[in-house]
Amino acid sequence: MKAIVVTAVLAVAVGAGGRAAIGTDDDDDRPPFPRHVSFKTLIRTPFAIEGLTGDDAGNLYTTGRGSPPTRCPVWRIHLASPTLDPVGSIPNPTGCNPSGITFDRDGNLYIADAASGGVIWKVVPGGRPSERDPVAPFATGVPGTNGLAFDRDGNLWTGDGTTGQGRVWKITPAGEVSEEFRIQPMANEVNLEAGVGGVGRDVRDLPPGTIAVTATSRNAANTAGSQPLVANGVAFNRRRDLLVADTARGAIWRVEFDDEGKVKSRMGCDTTFTPNTLCLENVLVAHPLLEGTDGIALDQAGNIWNAANERNAIVVVTRSGRVIELFRSDPDPVTHLRNTGPLEFPTSPFLMGHKLCVANSDGNRRDNSPSTAGEVKPAGPDRAKISCLEQALAIPGLPLPVR
Repeated sequence: MKAIVVTAVLAVAVGAGGRAAIGTDDDDDRPPFPRHVSFKTLIRTPFAIEGLTGDDAGNLYTTGRGSPPTRCPVWRIHLASPTLDPVGSIPNPTGCNPSGITFDRDGNLYIADAASGGVIWKVVPGGRPSERDPVAPFATGVPGTNGLAFDRDGNLWTGDGTTGQGRVWKITPAGEVSEEFRIQPMANEVNLEAGVGGVGRDVRDLPPGTIAVTATSRNAANTAGSQPLVANGVAFNRRRDLLVADTARGAIWRVEFDDEGKVKSRMGCDTTFTPNTLCLENVLVAHPLLEGTDGIALDQAGNIWNAANERNAIVVVTRSGRVIELFRSDPDPVTHLRNTGPLEFPTSPFLMGHKLCVANSDGNRRDNSPSTAGEVKPAGPDRAKISCLEQALAIPGLPLPVR
């Protein structure tokens, strides 16, 4: 039986502007990450955004979220002189909700859209009009589709996001969808009585939920803040393992495959969940610093970079299993809240060479609440932004898709 990795909490000394210096019991064992960290806004966007990817020429790509009748734009952002260059769009008959975005080996973009029952679009930047602005989806029947990652065989993988069931799908190059396994959801509906009960636990975020705290008790005043999301960001490492970000638990799962591409990680340990649910031994690491992890990216040494959105933080899980908080937004000197930036609900970290950038969706949750503070909302029509680490990384990002 595999052991769940247990990591030590690291002491983080934070200075002005959210810059962090990391200390450990054995500082000589510290990985080569920047000691003094700062983020700078690259560009603000007129639509909400979440996903982020890049090309070999050093450009970033993201997709705006919108409501009918406007199509959702796909933008290319030039790092040297940041501008939003439209390279395509996706339809939104009911309001599109794109999140994950990634390239295949041929330079085509794939975009996860949780709207309309869950679809994945294929956009060809610079292609014919029908390729830049597709009407027919590449794949359908993937409710809640969120993060995206290609394996070495050209299959596309995605999780079910905020639906909270933990489903992870494989989509073949022909667009055929199959459910391969499930991350164990936080709770199920076994043994319900009068609509209350089940197996598991409830992770509550404040806001939008509220909890009445007294000297003797803590009672939930509503259910609006429950966090069900367990299959969020996905990424393959060089060993062909699939890593899955578990937002609610603050965890990373590792899924192993056999030579034929079938899941060999153990499943079916808890009979109250579906038989294809992964056993908890497949949790690679779980840690409070990872709470709210939303999207992951790997560098060439195998370190896992996380955007801990609910904490306005960037956290790294090292190859050896240590958990390091590289950066967290400073508290405001007046309100003592951490909602004024520079990170404002960061999602979708992307490593482009020695550069780290994140999308900031400015969600109204936990450390980023109220979201009316910070740079995004007071700026007027802007709805989100992209921020980049000002310091260069010693270890470059793992090129995608992994070969």
